Amino acid sequence: MRLIRTFFRIYPQQSVTALLALLLAGLAEGFGLSMLLPLLGVTISNLGGTEAQAGKAPSTLEQMLDGFFHFTGITPTPAVFLTFFAVGILVTALLALIANKKVGYTVAQVATDLRLSLIKSLFASRWQYYVNQPVGSLSNAFATEANRAADSYLYAIRTLAQVLRALVFTIVALLMAWKETLSALLAGFVILFILRKLVTRAKRAGQRQTNLLNSLLSLLTDTLQSIKPLKAMAREDMAARVLLRETGGLNQALQKEVFSKEALKALQEPLITAFFAFGIYVAIVWWRIPLATVITMAFMLIKILKSLQNAQKEHQNMVIAESAYWSLTEKIKRTGEEPEDVSGTQGPCFEESIRLDQVSFAYGTHGTHGISGEKQVLRGLSLEFPSGSFSALTGPSGAGKTTVVDLVTRLLAPQKGRVLLDGVDLAEIELRAWRRMIGYVPQETLLLHDTVRFNVTLGDERFSDADVKEALEAAGAGDFVAQLPGGMDAVVGERGSRLSGGQRQRITIARALIHKPKLLILDEATSALDPASEAEICATLKELRGSLTILAISHQNALVEAADHIYRLQDGQALRMPAVSALTLQPG
Repeated sequence: MRLIRTFFRIYPQQSVTALLALLLAGLAEGFGLSMLLPLLGVTISNLGGTEAQAGKAPSTLEQMLDGFFHFTGITPTPAVFLTFFAVGILVTALLALIANKKVGYTVAQVATDLRLSLIKSLFASRWQYYVNQPVGSLSNAFATEANRAADSYLYAIRTLAQVLRALVFTIVALLMAWKETLSALLAGFVILFILRKLVTRAKRAGQRQTNLLNSLLSLLTDTLQSIKPLKAMAREDMAARVLLRETGGLNQALQKEVFSKEALKALQEPLITAFFAFGIYVAIVWWRIPLATVITMAFMLIKILKSLQNAQKEHQNMVIAESAYWSLTEKIKRTGEEPEDVSGTQGPCFEESIRLDQVSFAYGTHGTHGISGEKQVLRGLSLEFPSGSFSALTGPSGAGKTTVVDLVTRLLAPQKGRVLLDGVDLAEIELRAWRRMIGYVPQETLLLHDTVRFNVTLGDERFSDADVKEALEAAGAGDFVAQLPGGMDAVVGERGSRLSGGQRQRITIARALIHKPKLLILDEATSALDPASEAEICATLKELRGSLTILAISHQNALVEAADHIYRLQDGQALRMPAVSALTLQPG
């Protein structure tokens, strides 16, 4: 019951309110059903069953009902009993509606809270942790696991509700005939104990589902991202084979879950039916209990055992789904333990330069005895990017170009040395304030299937149409956007609004420029473009030179030629190259 305790700790008010309404619903139903005994007694007596009642002392419940009617002055006629019975059922339905509504709202809130917690912790995590998380596993957590976790809350509340319902009916039945009720409860618990293994088996199936969905969706995401080279080499069948194997394992887990649930359902009914058949025979033939009492007791005991039966079913559903809750909360916990360092408090000022001073960085571990990473990328690197200049970083793959950019944006922190902004260590500067001064254009021209305006503003309502137009003009995209059907309201990717690679890249540049950054970073932004599109982008960047600082990573000669300062990274060091030698550079 760890899961139930956890939910009550997190959502105490909602859970208590729902359970209270369900408890009152059970009481109302129990009160209504308690009217059946005297009603049936009166009916059977009128039909000639007086002899059957002779010599039998009234039950505690009957005495309580007699006292109630005597106190209120109501004559206990069949019509009165039926009225109380109907009112009890109506009140039960109303309270159940209120409780189910509350539970339903809380279920939605559980899923929402888990998703928001995952997003917040993930976006607040340090970059090296973030990039190592499998996208498929995170997608599965956000979608499937959040829904299953919320369902586990629903099943937990339903389990408790059924237990409380059984408790109410048990109290009413004890007031009717306590010996018979205890016998029925003993039999009921024996039945539940016999079937407990099906619950355990279902729990294991649920855990296997959670594990397989995590691995399967991670594998699927990685495969889809690399499907082009796989198809080009006719090797997609190898990836499909692995996916089919994992999918087959998931199917087996689902089959075990289905079998456990259906077996529980199938075995509960005959066991309970056999018990009641035997119990009714014993009550009438051996114990000679009046027919009215037997019928009413049978009805009440069926209610008790049905509630316990339903509680076991809901508990089974809960243990199937709860593994998703623990898996998701563990992801949120692990991510929350990897926060980004945002301790800097000084406001950023970028008027002079960004300077790397004796910076060393290695990917891997950073122990107490120095850098012990798997690969040393930068070794005592020192270089400077003057404010208002256009600087380019070139060099072979793995030389550390992207690492330099990540250090400048503080996605990474130097393991030795410092990164200085106008002479101030970036570690002392307010991180988000500095990043708001940066425009970033990646190699991938990722545009959302939405309007040009939305792709530039990303939905930020602070930017006006004039701001969007200005950013598009600065990126050299004003003319072709104006010719699109609908202009800035054209939906990227739709017929008539399909863009070339160069046009898409210009829109991403406009996105980076709209908030008027002090530093524009281009990370291989032209590497996927044809020469003509690249030349157009370079011309645009030359016009921006001076109005902001540009830092570009590139293997392309055209982009390097446009730069004022060129640095070639190799063996962890930077070689300053004269602009005239750019024509002789070979792609790394």
